[in-house]
Amino acid sequence: MEYKTDLDKLRHSTSHVMAQAVQELWPDTKVTIGPAIENGFYYDFDRKEPFTDEDLAKIEKAMRRIIERKPKFSQYSMPRQEAISLFKKRDEQYKVELIEGLPDKEMSFFKTGEAWFDLCKGPHIDNAGQIKAFKLLSVAGSYWRGDEHNARLQRIYGTVFFTQKELDEFLKNLEEAEKRDHRKLGVQLELFNFYHETAGAGLVFYHPAGAMLRKTIEDYVREQHLKRGYEFVMTPHILKSKLWEISGHAEHYRELMYFFKVDDEEFAVKPMNCPGHILIYNSKTRSYRDLPIRFFELGTVYRQEKAGVLHGLLRVRGFTQDDAHIFCRPDQIKPEVMGVIDFTYDVMRDFGFQDINIEVSTRPDDYIGTLENWDTATKALEDALKEKKLTYAVNAGEGAFYGPKIDIKLKDALGREWQCATIQCDFSLPERFGLKYVNEQGAESRPIMIHRAILGSLERFIGTLIEHYGGAFPAWLAPTQVVIIPIRSGHEEYALRVKDGLQKAGVRVIIDSRNESLGKRIREGTVKKVPYLLVVGDKEAQENKVAVRKYGQGDQGARELQLFIDQIQDEIVSKKS
Repeated sequence: MEYKTDLDKLRHSTSHVMAQAVQELWPDTKVTIGPAIENGFYYDFDRKEPFTDEDLAKIEKAMRRIIERKPKFSQYSMPRQEAISLFKKRDEQYKVELIEGLPDKEMSFFKTGEAWFDLCKGPHIDNAGQIKAFKLLSVAGSYWRGDEHNARLQRIYGTVFFTQKELDEFLKNLEEAEKRDHRKLGVQLELFNFYHETAGAGLVFYHPAGAMLRKTIEDYVREQHLKRGYEFVMTPHILKSKLWEISGHAEHYRELMYFFKVDDEEFAVKPMNCPGHILIYNSKTRSYRDLPIRFFELGTVYRQEKAGVLHGLLRVRGFTQDDAHIFCRPDQIKPEVMGVIDFTYDVMRDFGFQDINIEVSTRPDDYIGTLENWDTATKALEDALKEKKLTYAVNAGEGAFYGPKIDIKLKDALGREWQCATIQCDFSLPERFGLKYVNEQGAESRPIMIHRAILGSLERFIGTLIEHYGGAFPAWLAPTQVVIIPIRSGHEEYALRVKDGLQKAGVRVIIDSRNESLGKRIREGTVKKVPYLLVVGDKEAQENKVAVRKYGQGDQGARELQLFIDQIQDEIVSKKS
């Protein structure tokens, strides 16, 4: 790994100091790899005893002792075989395995001072005394080389910045991120849960509130697609393996797929929706006048993700995509891509996201199709972005195996990036499946296929929404938009009239008439982050009003019922955040 920025070098250098500190404290501990990552660094260790919070404090103290000595980072090299022999003598089998997998004849090492060294290409800062503001954050499990069949390791995460002010700001944001963790809020707000032991890992169960949130999103998505000329389709969850062989998934995506046999014939659970949409396109003769054809599906797919990478709603094994495939002529590629970009920006604004970054991912090493088609497809995507006057970064070699792609990443309230929308330009699958249309001259031509998703995985998007809003959704998204709280049992009749008026206006509303104190019911409604609590008693019933409490703002005073209904309707229709 090459570190280009000064901050990356600082992070990588600090990881070395951390590893040195660990081995000074516990000499039998084996080190594996320790890269700089976004927002910090980590090192993986092989140690019998689990690291504790107390151990992290000890490691930090040991790191400070090393930093006080200001040891220099210096590079040197060693012949391959000599390096293997060295690590074998030190019983560092992980390093031996790393070297044996490298083609280099000379191995690069970095030494910290005169005492500690590791296999490393660098670069590093000049000396450890330049490390000023660092913090060890957590311990997590990992596997050697990311393979769950290999040895289980312990990963210590840390972060470092040039100044204490930067570190303090980061830790403050980290604390806020922990409060917003969708996994905690999902349980607290009764949105969803996982039942790993009984149902299987990475499979989501939506509770009533979560199902309503999801339905709201799905209804919105369907409406937006209809407005833009998409046609709805539905395809099976399982398809014959032959289709996946034609598409290339069986060869290039097999490790993430589930295969099984029915009557001695092999099937696969779909990891993508593409082949199903292709079969529908191929069901009849298409004319150039018919194109573009836009098929849309809320398609549930399954992928065999490793247990170690599963993470709440953000990485699951079963998820639903707002998936669409556009079949178009070559001259339609750019306007269709531009249309998808506009679509994405409109949707993200409705959900309260304003800051968006764009990447173009180009041809990977493992690809299908011709270089000419790849170049044409990549140019088409870049031309669309240029015409929209949008800036983008190039993510070299990270395209899908069948085509380049645009990835649109949004930033949440804490400035964190989330991958959602993707647009992929594909010349290969139309050729593999023999897709055709009749051109202006009456001859057969090959359409181009644009794969795209706006939200991406609904599961991941819901997780993103939860963390962006901290579970306090705007009224149009909230599973329950209003809770009516009658002060006493005698006020329930008026509460029912209020509920009826709100329901007729399309508002999701419940009455909390439990035999609990008014204060407790208000507190519980606040904990559930309901946008509006309406308290009603004698005065409100007499004046046809409601006492309004808005989440995050508290008591709003009394308001005429119809005025409140008009207000919340406006919030819902306008999708105010």
